[in-house]
Amino acid sequence: MGALYMIIGTLVALGVLVTFHEYGHFWVARRCGVKVLRFSVGFGSPLLRWHDRQGTEFVIAAIPLGGYVKMLDEREAPVPDALLDQAFNRKTVRQRFAIVVAGPAANFLLAIVFFWLLAMLGSQQVRPVVGGVAPGSLAEQAGLLVDQEIVAVDGRATDGWAAINLQLVRRLGESGTLELSVRDAGSDAQRTVEIALKDWLRGEDTPDPIGALGIRPWRPQVAPVISQLDPEGPAQAAGVRLGDRLLRLDGQSLDDWQQVVDQVQAMAGRPATLTLERDGRVLDIALTLATRGEGEVRRGYLGAGVAGGEWPADMLREISHGPFESVLEGLKRTWSMTLLTLESLKKMLFGELSVKNLSGPITIAKVAGASAQSGLGDFLNFLAYLSISLGVLNLLPIPVLDGGHLLFYLVEWVRGRPLSDRVQGWGVQIGISLVVGVMLLALVNDLGRL
Repeated sequence: MGALYMIIGTLVALGVLVTFHEYGHFWVARRCGVKVLRFSVGFGSPLLRWHDRQGTEFVIAAIPLGGYVKMLDEREAPVPDALLDQAFNRKTVRQRFAIVVAGPAANFLLAIVFFWLLAMLGSQQVRPVVGGVAPGSLAEQAGLLVDQEIVAVDGRATDGWAAINLQLVRRLGESGTLELSVRDAGSDAQRTVEIALKDWLRGEDTPDPIGALGIRPWRPQVAPVISQLDPEGPAQAAGVRLGDRLLRLDGQSLDDWQQVVDQVQAMAGRPATLTLERDGRVLDIALTLATRGEGEVRRGYLGAGVAGGEWPADMLREISHGPFESVLEGLKRTWSMTLLTLESLKKMLFGELSVKNLSGPITIAKVAGASAQSGLGDFLNFLAYLSISLGVLNLLPIPVLDGGHLLFYLVEWVRGRPLSDRVQGWGVQIGISLVVGVMLLALVNDLGRL
């Protein structure tokens, strides 16, 4: 079932985003008087094709990893004299600029629509109350206390842990002061906790911002009765079964699942004795805990899970907006995620953020499947983020991308004439090399995650 969700989720995601991107080019080209020869979603052999009244061929092709809009252009093929006024290369710089920028702009518009829908649908958020503070951690040194609720990060209000994580991601690789506005339990008064950062999680492959500060979110108590097992995890390999109740780990009592998590994470790669109860019998099982992450985020891994506990009503909050208020919310979230994407690219370029955070088609497919399986809200959220990423990446000033074409047109506008075909050819070759290199790096990262 998971594989089916992954396939369907990926096809829907790529189909929607690519179609909307290319339609942006198509729509503006038509309004600028350019004859569009082909509108293709996908590459390779056509699966479906049809023509409209203006002679444009619409194609759905076999390889769903992109698309393109082919326009009448003298640089690609001879154009009859009667159609010269409809050729792309005969249009003004302003018109060509508008046609090219319309694709990424369509992606940003689509993200706004998705975030608008999400804001109207509403969501249930867990109050960001601190459940534990790790001894010696940055959070403890700053004076953060259990049961305090984090209401803002660096002055930006946070309504749940996802918002907090998003604000913390902005500070990856940085030095300076991180400000958390907190509220004590049973009080409306707020105070500020300052945490000193120095090259925080710089270069980490799999950063865990909240955990790296030493903060453990509050969770309801859950009995350590196993209901999930990783087929390739240490627990499964050692003989742990569904329904087993964990009693002790290396002699330390396990009364709550969070105790299991804390103890396991502190024992990365170490052999241990797990005492459990099965059908009224007490058994001791020897195993070696696996390791996840590196550096500050290195954690032990058991490969087992439990069913979720019941959340008290006072720990949950419903967040929704009206139709008009949701428009502003959609604009704000799209702008915020666009800036975050640009900041992340800059940090990767300067080594503040590991390039291993780049994701390729395999990771995209896995996340598409997981979000589709989680529900409509999560899938729309994923589509919005991916649409923003597609828009930002296409605007990078790299020849062969939309941003590269815009760069050439900007130079043409300043100089009063286009760059020579020779110079543009060099630029395209460099651009292809860069794009292929980044794609290969992303694919290697994907394979590494597998």
